[in-house]
Amino acid sequence: MASQTQGIQQLLAAEKRAAEKVAEARKRKARRLKQAKEEAQDEIEKYRQERERQFKEFETKHMGSKEDVAARIEADTKVKIDEMQKAVNTHKEAVCTTFF
Repeated sequence: MASQTQGIQQLLAAEKRAAEKVAEARKRKARRLKQAKEEAQDEIEKYRQERERQFKEFETKHMGSKEDVAARIEADTKVKIDEMQKAVNTHKEAVCTTFF
């Protein structure tokens, strides 16, 4: 009977060691998953920043800066207003005589 008790004790000890190994393996797996997730997030952030930089470069190359665009719009508006003012001054006399 003592050998049976000793055998049971050995089985219980082996089961305990196995459970500890399984628990440690689960912890390692969780750490690896967490590390992989962090690395993936870092990689995603780097990619996002690179694409943002490329977009800004493209935007600047093809459209110019916002100040340049605003300046061009302002200049175009001034030219068109001047053209309209000249047209009004040129045709004002004829229109006034036609209506009055």
